Amino acid sequence: MRQSQAQPLSLPLLADRGFYLGPVFRRAADRHGAVFVTLDRPLDVNPSLGVDLSYTVLADVVEELSGRLWEAGVRPSEQVVVHKADNVDIMLLTCAVSRIGAVPVLLSPTLAPQVAGQLLARLRRPWLITDSATLGGLKDLALSGLVRRTLCVDDAPGAEPLAKYTGAEPPPPVRLHPREPALITHSSGTTGVPKLAVHCAQTMWNRLVPQQAMGWPTRGEPAALHMSFVHSRFYHLLGVLLHFGSPLVLITDPDPAAVGPLLVRHRPGIVETHPNTFVLWEELTDAPGAPLSRVRSYGSTFDAIHPRTVRRLLDASRRRTPWLIQLYGQSETGPVAFQWLTRRSAARADGRRVGIGIPGFTRVRVTDAEGRRVPPGTPGRIEARTRGRILTYLGMPERYDRQLTDGWWEMGDMGYRSRLGALYLIDREVDQIDAVHSNLEVEDALMSRLEELREVVIVPGADREPVPVVCVRGERPLDPERWRNATAGLPAMAEPRQWRFEDLPMTATWKVKRVEIARMLTEGARA
Repeated sequence: MRQSQAQPLSLPLLADRGFYLGPVFRRAADRHGAVFVTLDRPLDVNPSLGVDLSYTVLADVVEELSGRLWEAGVRPSEQVVVHKADNVDIMLLTCAVSRIGAVPVLLSPTLAPQVAGQLLARLRRPWLITDSATLGGLKDLALSGLVRRTLCVDDAPGAEPLAKYTGAEPPPPVRLHPREPALITHSSGTTGVPKLAVHCAQTMWNRLVPQQAMGWPTRGEPAALHMSFVHSRFYHLLGVLLHFGSPLVLITDPDPAAVGPLLVRHRPGIVETHPNTFVLWEELTDAPGAPLSRVRSYGSTFDAIHPRTVRRLLDASRRRTPWLIQLYGQSETGPVAFQWLTRRSAARADGRRVGIGIPGFTRVRVTDAEGRRVPPGTPGRIEARTRGRILTYLGMPERYDRQLTDGWWEMGDMGYRSRLGALYLIDREVDQIDAVHSNLEVEDALMSRLEELREVVIVPGADREPVPVVCVRGERPLDPERWRNATAGLPAMAEPRQWRFEDLPMTATWKVKRVEIARMLTEGARA
């Protein structure tokens, strides 16, 4: 890695083809003024501000927090872990850390303490910003040997409060070299301990620019977001929305009963969340006040989205031509393929189609086990070539190198391409079951045939037989007769196991951990 070239930030936001998080709110405030930002709960770092804020207020908060961190001793290129309860101040702390040239390391609040400890051990004695509840969960870790210092956003016994440095003068902004580490996030961890993905300002810029082009048609529309604040996708979407001056509604609690009135009040034109949250928000399609009636653009990323959900969301909008943008990619690459779905195209869409590469930024190919391209229509391993690829896996460079061949990144998914170049996703390679061509395709069919399903996941049983794990809305049991009718014509499967959705092991972006479910079933776990 190059040495730090810390200097006052005098270049534009995208200068030297770099996307820097530190100045995003101040630049947006200077460009657009006091555009409103609404929260569904007050900030943990400053509860007195309430929930009705603005670009200007958040820019001030970021600068004030950066002053606190600088006074505490944080310096450029040092790693600063943000690991606290889910709230918007994760984003503000991230921007504040970035503003002074330090490197934010974002750990999900959903991580088990022992997993968080393993990730902390891969870092070079970072700072830790946390809260009392999260710190209590880490009590069995020898934090003094893992971190340099711990700062708490609230009052935690024996911990140093971040509020101790309130009122410190914010230092001038610092800009690191565009190829230096600028942000560290972690992979979803669906198949094991997450990997730490190292981003730099240049690769983040290469993700931002195409997404900014996609956001042009809805520039300035109010946007409602319920997304993981520790995922890199959130920050790219934030960069797009702030650039165009969109009012923001930032949601931490996805419960439709809470979200519905908030959306009725603000009538967003843009809504983005995780695919599994969109399934939950199907309840909003006919909710009082028509909360989704003004939506022009839905955004779906992180995972596949069920066709049933797409159709219901689009039908809930009263705009003339609403659409849903689906992005296919992963933390390591950013989006590598995309597609627009309208009411007309969604009615006949194949749920396995995830779109085409992003012209000028990404290319996609499908190869066999030896790395040779396969003909159109032939299943194989999906690989991507992208300018937005991360620099490395922190502490695991050999793991990173194994997934990279001549600039092509192995996505870990199986799929095929049509003759016109469209990419179709079959399954994650580790999730494939010999008796089922595509678990995802069968799951899409079941979700479309059984409207009462909240989720269905097909995993291998003890003898590699396909086992459907189903979640029904509410507490009612699955109707055996309706299940038999719905599975007609589908591959033979074991009897369904009914679980509560809340009991499924999931990531911060509500991706279901299929490997973990399969292990639990093998060990005799029951609903």
